Amino acid sequence: MEKELKVKRKKKEAEEASTPGKKTLGQYILAFFLMIYTLFCALPVILVFVAAFSSEDSIARKGFSFFPDELSLDGMHSVLKYGNQLITSYGVTIFVVVVGTGLGLLTMSMYAYAISRPGFRLAKFLSIYLLIPMLFNGGQLAGYIVFTSYYHLKNSLLLLILPLCVTTMNVLILRTYIANSIPSELLEAAKIDGANEYLTFFKICLPLMKPSLAAVGFMMATAYWNDWQNALLYIDKNSKKPLQLLLYNIQKNIDFLLNSNNVPQAVRDAMGGAIPKNSATMATVVVVIAPIMVAYPFFQKYFVKGLTVGSVKG
Repeated sequence: MEKELKVKRKKKEAEEASTPGKKTLGQYILAFFLMIYTLFCALPVILVFVAAFSSEDSIARKGFSFFPDELSLDGMHSVLKYGNQLITSYGVTIFVVVVGTGLGLLTMSMYAYAISRPGFRLAKFLSIYLLIPMLFNGGQLAGYIVFTSYYHLKNSLLLLILPLCVTTMNVLILRTYIANSIPSELLEAAKIDGANEYLTFFKICLPLMKPSLAAVGFMMATAYWNDWQNALLYIDKNSKKPLQLLLYNIQKNIDFLLNSNNVPQAVRDAMGGAIPKNSATMATVVVVIAPIMVAYPFFQKYFVKGLTVGSVKG
């Protein structure tokens, strides 16, 4: 009788512990500290948005503040006045992000699948070959000479896509996910049924890689979106300037107007007599990060799952 009561008591305690919605004191404390941490992470972003719509005089008097004395759209207007060029640069950036991310995911997932196969003879060689570019490279000057003088790719969008298309770390993430999260028995069963490697990869392996592909794809898209150095080196035509390079040029133009004594007074009067350097700087940041902030919530669950599921063998 006593043994039965102990069993019932343990069963009840286990049910209470597993009851959804019931929180312990430790969980409340952890949630509190996470909220504080989230607040500290969010405050700089909020400050950027507030400063982007603050007047230059208010920033000059009080500095960057969450509660400015006066709101203004001058900073945003200084960015949006580029109009058609801004739209063109947005289009170029979106094209580079979509094509580069898609091409990179296809290439790296096939590479990862190949080196994850135990019977593939070149797996070890290709794994070492993959690590070499991460440790050694010819440098920026050598790359510029090769791309422009030998490949003749100056002002080509390929130079905005190919350099970031394949990275060692992303291939390793995908390879680990395939090795640890996709049952080898499933791939062997497909081989027994007569499927070749291409059919096995595209019909079985690739659909099961969605979480890892979403995680790596988001990191790639962010890298493409924020890339401006390759554009600064290789792109001169306005029709092929990505968003980051355009915003870099906007900042240079504002600095030139502020620091040059040869700017006609008519130009200064056209800008309202004051050049909104600080608010315009924050406005450029808003233009850059707003699309990423909108897209991130849709990828968050895949981002976490893709990085965690593939790292622990279950």
